[in-house]
Amino acid sequence: MSVFTSTLPDELLQKLNEMAAKMAMPKNKIIEKALRIYLDQLTRAEYIKSYRQAGQDTEIMQIAEEGMEDYLKQLGE
Repeated sequence: MSVFTSTLPDELLQKLNEMAAKMAMPKNKIIEKALRIYLDQLTRAEYIKSYRQAGQDTEIMQIAEEGMEDYLKQLGE
């Protein structure tokens, strides 16, 4: 595990201190969990953006529709 040093606004650090005490959990564990959740949300946002772009691309939509037709045929067999 690596060490990372950062600065936080005073009010955010105060909230972190309060939550760590309330949950009886180390501050670094709260930060780690929060960062994992946030990075996961960013990844999901990237997927949503790419799907929206793909949905506006007529060639990609045609390929997807053809794939769905093939899939429905396989289900029927």
